[in-house]
Amino acid sequence: MTTTAPAIPHVVGVLGGGRMGAGIAHAFLTKGATVIVVERDHEAAAGAQGRVAEAVAKSAARGTLGETPEEALSRFSTSTDYESFIHCGLVVEAVPEDYELKVTALKAVEEHLSADAFLASNTSSLSVTGLANELRRPANFVGLHFFNPVPASTLIEVVLAKETSPELAVAAKSWTEALGKTAVVVNDAPGFASSRLGVAIALEAMRMVEEGVASAEDIDAAMVLGYKHPTGPLKTTDIVGLDVRLGIAEYLHSTLGDRFAPPQILRDKVARGELGRKTGKGFFDWND
Repeated sequence: MTTTAPAIPHVVGVLGGGRMGAGIAHAFLTKGATVIVVERDHEAAAGAQGRVAEAVAKSAARGTLGETPEEALSRFSTSTDYESFIHCGLVVEAVPEDYELKVTALKAVEEHLSADAFLASNTSSLSVTGLANELRRPANFVGLHFFNPVPASTLIEVVLAKETSPELAVAAKSWTEALGKTAVVVNDAPGFASSRLGVAIALEAMRMVEEGVASAEDIDAAMVLGYKHPTGPLKTTDIVGLDVRLGIAEYLHSTLGDRFAPPQILRDKVARGELGRKTGKGFFDWND
């Protein structure tokens, strides 16, 4: 039995098959879409294939798939060719958080889409309006900020550029609901709602560690136990990636001022390669 959801595009493309891209691909795949992930080379494409297959297997083990893993994966493919997006009704860009890289990637994708197809960026902080203005069809562009890990997250931040069409704004909310998630709709602004607030709390927590106010463990415990946050700001930073948080903080610092200046402890950890869970160490030790 398939789980086809008519509210989502029949064919969905994802540019970039890393942790986030694979999670986005998995989200649409398990709701019945045919999904194509395009990566930079065959090795990266093979990695994306493995990540999506693993996520599908986990969904099956939890009893949330609604079909066999083989049936789901029969609708999934990877490629290194942008022409693979030609039949997509929606393509979600999920390349690293670098403005020029995203502009180059989005322009390349747009060249291979039909005139009525939609294009989205998974950016967590960059200007969606700025990205839209680089495209030939800005009305067909929107921000879809998924959260890590995508399968467990129940939120998608729908970010409307100034030129985003009303039709696309409605469709983006519909897609979010069809994926079993909740849409928070925001107008484009630096950091949107989630990154701006999340980074502000995390940066202050880092300063507290830097100043010796309390340990990372106790700071996180204060937010988990006192404010009912599911995960403390420093552990969340480790999960997101310290390099990712630094990039967002630098962008917010440049657009919103000194209150978002990255603490030296963050810069030092990134320089040492302590990027959080993905490297085994950040504000916490993940090797166990």
